[in-house]
Amino acid sequence: MQKQTATHQIRVLLADDHRLLREGLRAMIQSQPDMQLVGEADEGRSAVQLAEELSPDVVVMDISMPGLNGIDATRQIRTRNPGVKVVALSAHTDHRMTSGMLAAGASGYLPKHMAFEELAAAIRAVANNEVYLSPQIAGGLVDQLTNGNGTLGGNGGASRPLSPREREVLQLMAEGKATKEVAAVLHVSVKTVETHRRQMMEKLKLYSVAELTKYALREGLTTIDA
Repeated sequence: MQKQTATHQIRVLLADDHRLLREGLRAMIQSQPDMQLVGEADEGRSAVQLAEELSPDVVVMDISMPGLNGIDATRQIRTRNPGVKVVALSAHTDHRMTSGMLAAGASGYLPKHMAFEELAAAIRAVANNEVYLSPQIAGGLVDQLTNGNGTLGGNGGASRPLSPREREVLQLMAEGKATKEVAAVLHVSVKTVETHRRQMMEKLKLYSVAELTKYALREGLTTIDA
């Protein structure tokens, strides 16, 4: 009987760059008899890598993380392994964040001030192929759609949405990395980074790094607080 219980444990990967919050969530997840914490990540790229290596059932994903935000990390995880479910955690309830995460493939979305019981319920729901949105988040989405203020496309109203690679470049630029540093992180040439920057400016009609940084902040690509 003991062996059967272990077989049905939900394998959880925790991704959050705030150490104290991560430690609290770790303890609470480990206290659940039907859950097993298989790994932790403190930034988006390591979350993507660990999800590929560990094949968790559910990733609990913070949205605002350095290097690669939770939206783009979720998109990469879901593209590489569609069977992995993602529950988003965020201090933000803005509809751009919510719609961006859902468009990227998240199955759950909770504000960070939720009670742990709600997170546990969300983990169990998405592991069972259900969608879980906290009442606060669900109400905001309904308002957004019924008032005609947007769709669930997650492109922030840009006339031409940025590609996943352009979003990565933009986040790194907004966090203060020079072109050479961006190229090194993404393992591409400096010329490629410059091409992405030029294409972003043309798409968004923004023609300075300062304007691009403001756009990245507004769209939740970065909080520049890491």
